[in-house]
Amino acid sequence: MQKMLTLTAALTGALLSGCATQSSNNFQAFQADDLNAQVQAGLLVQKTNSFFVLNDSSSSMSKTYLNSAEYSGTKLDVEKNLLNKFNKTIPDITLSSGLRSFGFGPCLHWGSTQLNQPMQSYSTSSFESAITSLQCSSGGTPLATALSESNKDIASAPGNMALIIFSDGMDEVSPVPAAEALKAQYGDRLCVYTVWVGNDADIAGQAGLQEIVSTAGCGMATDAGAISNPAGMSDFVKQVFFKPGSPQDCSTQDDDLDGVNNCADKCPDTPKGAIVDKHGCWAFHGVLFDFDSDKVKSKYDPMIKNAVDVMKLNPSLTIEIEGHTDSYGTDAYNLKLSERRAISVKNELVSQGVNPNRLTTIGFGESQPVESNDTEEGRAFNRRVNYKRTDR
Repeated sequence: MQKMLTLTAALTGALLSGCATQSSNNFQAFQADDLNAQVQAGLLVQKTNSFFVLNDSSSSMSKTYLNSAEYSGTKLDVEKNLLNKFNKTIPDITLSSGLRSFGFGPCLHWGSTQLNQPMQSYSTSSFESAITSLQCSSGGTPLATALSESNKDIASAPGNMALIIFSDGMDEVSPVPAAEALKAQYGDRLCVYTVWVGNDADIAGQAGLQEIVSTAGCGMATDAGAISNPAGMSDFVKQVFFKPGSPQDCSTQDDDLDGVNNCADKCPDTPKGAIVDKHGCWAFHGVLFDFDSDKVKSKYDPMIKNAVDVMKLNPSLTIEIEGHTDSYGTDAYNLKLSERRAISVKNELVSQGVNPNRLTTIGFGESQPVESNDTEEGRAFNRRVNYKRTDR
């Protein structure tokens, strides 16, 4: 009899938990849109002060995501990639953030929901840690329980709040009553945003997530495909955190004090003391090395000295040295040439006392012209070395 009870309990636990499927922390390469200039210009005005994520870590998220050739992993892998893109797109604003997952079984310490990160001051690095804590998926989909538990999670959150749900929406119990209770508790301070990460077989879940948003009365429902690319994700981030602002006269502003007004400044975070070009970028142009040579000519000593001075003036500054060429030559040759010349400039800085650990290099070849390659003047401007700060 005891053996029968033990077997029954084991089978029940297996049914509830499902098989735990591990998730990868290898994220897709992603170049996020930079929204900081729009914030600084007053085009975007912050409306949300805190955000809290509910992430579906149930067994249904262990299934392979089929709705896009862009993703090859599980639905949980897609959720984490989207969270990573979301994290990278948030501009430099003051926020509080937290994350809770829901499912059941070993992935959630045998509970139906788990607090992965309590509400705290937001930073890109701390929220990345919350994302990578989502190790696996198992069990049912108790979104209703997670919504109820999040009531206490967001109780101390300052200002207006965004509750963001990543899920396929395939819940066993309707989460709408729990969403209604949250809305009744926080009123206009709370808006709900849902991201459907599902396959065609989960289409009913998409409608369920939309119903939660409708219950909240503010927010939006979207899906993984709509926010996978930089433009789609930046639109989502704008929806969550901002309202349109009245544009300021950027021609009279120079936030980084580099002598180039905000309208024309394509590099708005230039470090103190840097000599910039007409675009406001810390760069020097027309770098004419001898043929197949990576030795920096002595005529550029003042620009090298300026870089050394800037590094000394800003002791926490780290930079990426970016090499560029004009369009003469093959793509492959120009890429290698730009890499060698970036390394050459790094070596010059190191020889003058700059710590090499503060410097990285990359070559872009001819792929990023800033002027037309149809004229000699334009080609000379494209033959350049840029310094891009990496400490922010």
